[in-house]
Amino acid sequence: MLRRLAGGAGMLGLAGLVHRDLARGANPALNLQGNLPARAKRVIFLFLNGGPSHVDTFDPKPALEAHAGKKPEGKLYRGAKGGFMPSPFKFTRHGESGMEFSESVPNLANLANDICVIRSMHTDIPNHEPALIQMHTGVVQPTRPSLGSWALYGLGSENENLPGYVVLRPSPKTVVGPALWSSGFLPAKYQATSVITRELAIDKLLPHIRSPKFSRQEQRRQLDLLAELNREHLGGREWDSGLEAEIRAMETAYRMQMEATDALDLSKESEATREDYGNSKFAHSCLLARRLAERGVRFTTVYYTSDQSNQPWDTHKNHDAAHSKLCADADQAAAALIADLKQRGMLDETLVIFGGEFGRTPYAQADKEGKPGRDHHSTAFSMLLAGGGVKGGLAYGRSDELGMKVVENPVHVHDFHATILHLLGIDHKQLTYHYAGRDFRLTDVHGKVASGIIG
Repeated sequence: MLRRLAGGAGMLGLAGLVHRDLARGANPALNLQGNLPARAKRVIFLFLNGGPSHVDTFDPKPALEAHAGKKPEGKLYRGAKGGFMPSPFKFTRHGESGMEFSESVPNLANLANDICVIRSMHTDIPNHEPALIQMHTGVVQPTRPSLGSWALYGLGSENENLPGYVVLRPSPKTVVGPALWSSGFLPAKYQATSVITRELAIDKLLPHIRSPKFSRQEQRRQLDLLAELNREHLGGREWDSGLEAEIRAMETAYRMQMEATDALDLSKESEATREDYGNSKFAHSCLLARRLAERGVRFTTVYYTSDQSNQPWDTHKNHDAAHSKLCADADQAAAALIADLKQRGMLDETLVIFGGEFGRTPYAQADKEGKPGRDHHSTAFSMLLAGGGVKGGLAYGRSDELGMKVVENPVHVHDFHATILHLLGIDHKQLTYHYAGRDFRLTDVHGKVASGIIG
């Protein structure tokens, strides 16, 4: 009798654990958790739509002064209409390592000891749409699963009352749009939940989150009835991941009524904290990202867009003035996020990424008004990382003296993705999904971990 009772109690406990893991989206069959020593539990990707200039932020190129105005020659410069354009921003050394930062990012520079800058990023195509898709999914064509979806598929969520993957964007006008955060051929439950952060009122951030007619108890009874009908309908349709995801979405939406409204309520933050981040839509989204990270959201992407421009960092004209204005906002908010996470003891387990789909050309894009811009540049650009197991105070890789191409420790997008998964404790070669007759992975048949940036 004791053995049977003990076994029954054990089975009840096991059932509870299995139910919890299924609710969180874990995949025990993958055997990935603990596959590698995980340095990061979660990721916050601050994405600068349009491509920020590396030679004006994190990659100083004093040699541009000697070549100022000279028209570039050679294959890489085909189509260049202007000459080389030195950065007007002064670079100075910061932190124990003396890493150089532009004066356009003073707040991030003050955190030099906590920051790693990859100066040797490169991607395949210097056009926004394919470059955006590749940075998010690893390939230049749409319909593949996004980085966040792969991470959620491999590790599940830490909070069953919130989505495991959240996208925060100030405007619905995002270039490419949902394909950037799609679950692709992965089960639909790994799709991101997109939140428009244009207005901060909870009923605007999360419209229809609460029923105007029914109490939570009444909704629970309704949902239980629907769940029973859904389970009956799902029987014999196990292949339909979309149907399964809809059922899960209804359950998550019910549980979100309390937790999501609390997580996205910035009025609960002190005035001092809000001032640290700044009073812009991007700043508000960065603060929301920290609140989501506190509650176990696995992957959060914050897009830097606006109703005025869906690619604000795409500075084809009047670059210097536009860059200054953009950096004043993004630098303050990103630095505040990193400092806030560190102060709360969360930075070591949270990987913060700051960058775009490519960089800007070291030469000018001619403008009739005498306010030159910089064009798209894919053969060398920079990406900033902090926390999550990366080495602080490190400038990794090198571009040539003009910032045109990578000459040391190249990091392709595939390598970048492999490194992020590695920091999360996942071997990118083992994170696969069988679809259309073969096994797919985020890094396809490529990818090399940039072990030099790992602390």
